[in-house]
Amino acid sequence: MLVLLEYLIITFVAVFVIVNPLTTSFVFMALLPTASARRRRTIARRATVIATALFFLFATLGGLIFQIFGITLAAFRIAGGLILFGVAMAMIRQTLPSEAETAEQARNDEGRITDDISVIPLAIPFISGPGAIATVMILTSEAPTLYHLALVYLAVLSCTVTCYFAMIYSRHIVRFLGDTGKEILTKIFGLILAVLAIQFVINGVSDAVTGYMLDYNLLDGSQVEDPRAIERRDLRDEGGPGPGEGRE
Repeated sequence: MLVLLEYLIITFVAVFVIVNPLTTSFVFMALLPTASARRRRTIARRATVIATALFFLFATLGGLIFQIFGITLAAFRIAGGLILFGVAMAMIRQTLPSEAETAEQARNDEGRITDDISVIPLAIPFISGPGAIATVMILTSEAPTLYHLALVYLAVLSCTVTCYFAMIYSRHIVRFLGDTGKEILTKIFGLILAVLAIQFVINGVSDAVTGYMLDYNLLDGSQVEDPRAIERRDLRDEGGPGPGEGRE
């Protein structure tokens, strides 16, 4: 039970940091400075539902996507880690677009789906952006049991619900934190995200090197388990054929 609780905390922190509900609340406030409470609740609810659905979709189909495109888990870990590291550096250096710039861009995008700000830019990309989706896919692919997998879904749901309340109470959050508080928290989140991203890369490189050394008999296969065999087994558990397995 304690191990599952630790996994839930780690998973929630990973998703929370990349999604960053505080940034979403600032963007929400910038986009709807004079909107009524009813309209704010409607938009926040719609954005939360759409983002949650996207997370669940990619979390569920992650293994299938790996099979279709022939992607190894090690490669996805490395690529996802690099993407997250880039986002983390932008957070630390404060080079992400400001709320005012985002609001102005959304208002200038006419005649497109972006007219509904609950879809773009709130649900995509501020809640369920590429980095967040990659994080969720990595977490689900690394979940060793169904219990751990369920905790990933629970962490995603908890984070999106947090985003909903952050948007609903964005006026109070913006007033309490101010620009200075937001910058400090963003840098802290960026540092945590950078550490998580590096760990993803380390795990991916480790699996890739282990597989390479096993291929060339540089390691004893009876003492070291091939990470690619684990990956194929996990995919079979999900009901699909593993990479390299033929279809009859």
